[in-house]
Amino acid sequence: MGVDVERLRSIPLFAELGEEELGWLAERVSERSVAEGVSVTHEGMAGYAFFMIEGGEAKVVHGDQEVRRLSAGDTFGEAAIIGDGHRTADVVAATELELLAMFGTHFRELQMDMPELAERIEATMKLRRD
Repeated sequence: MGVDVERLRSIPLFAELGEEELGWLAERVSERSVAEGVSVTHEGMAGYAFFMIEGGEAKVVHGDQEVRRLSAGDTFGEAAIIGDGHRTADVVAATELELLAMFGTHFRELQMDMPELAERIEATMKLRRD
């Protein structure tokens, strides 16, 4: 586990963080590649990770309808680890995806150690719901 700090800096949500904060995150994030057409999350299923897209494009599908496209710099999956633990939509790789993932246990640490960043992630989630 762990990624280079510069990779995190490319995610808009983390762009303004200092070296110490980025280092903290880098130790708790893992990388994942997903082939085109593969579902990363499944609506209604339990969710244990928050994802950040480094490269590629994904479709967000609610029910049978595509509701949004995500690309490099976008995040998803936070609703399950902040909310009731269940995914609110399918996220399907529209192209090959390069993802960074943070598991819920590390997100709980983030909430304690960097509450301002956790609040920004929660605010992002709330904007999507409105």
